[in-house]
Amino acid sequence: MRCLILLLFLLLGCRSVKLNVPRTTSAMTGSAFYQAAAAYNWKQRDSFAIEQIVAGNLPSFLLEFVAVPVSVMDSASGKVLQGIIYVSPDYLSVGNHQDWARVPLTPMAAQQIAEKFNCMLPDQNMVDAIYKAASVKLTPVPLFAFRDSTPTMYHHHLIIEGQRKNRKGLIAGIKKDVLNQGPDGKVTIYGWHKLDGKPIQPVYSGHVNWYVDYSHGIRLVYKKMRLEGRWVEVGKGLGVRGLQENKF
Repeated sequence: MRCLILLLFLLLGCRSVKLNVPRTTSAMTGSAFYQAAAAYNWKQRDSFAIEQIVAGNLPSFLLEFVAVPVSVMDSASGKVLQGIIYVSPDYLSVGNHQDWARVPLTPMAAQQIAEKFNCMLPDQNMVDAIYKAASVKLTPVPLFAFRDSTPTMYHHHLIIEGQRKNRKGLIAGIKKDVLNQGPDGKVTIYGWHKLDGKPIQPVYSGHVNWYVDYSHGIRLVYKKMRLEGRWVEVGKGLGVRGLQENKF
């Protein structure tokens, strides 16, 4: 019955959300981005990525956000509400439709880009829901040397693309998500689900906020959602407690 209800919401609600992002006329490819940034430290790489992405230099398929069904508990009434969040089909990337690459970022850079696009970063429960809804689930591939280097980030992207084999749709299981919550001065990560649905990475806030490595991914979540058939701000009328008690 619950599955039928969620299916009904997907059919009656908007199936996708298209971001209105101006496209750059001189787009840099993903491979060119990594070639230029090969020797960059985290701060230089962040600045370079922000410049490119805010200018619209990202693959067009990332602009078509995918509907993900959720059940949200209203902390005020205790009622479980059926809703739909809209998420980017893949992690934040630089480049065009033919030559693009995923770019790990610090939470500061990720938040700056998210705000520019009227989006937010996911919480733990959203990450779980996205994995459950994903049509392309890949086995995580951990790397162990030079984890925070720019070349390793590009190498990991290429590994994922070798696994994906051009399959289309919402993808998951390829990165740890940088979350939208956590103590000040820290980066919070979670996820990297295995094929059995269990995450490799529990919620962890032990890194300084400027730490980023090849395994981190930035998934954007649109700030508005469909809740019981109407548009609302994500979290509006539910409160922080309500969002943390999502049941997916």
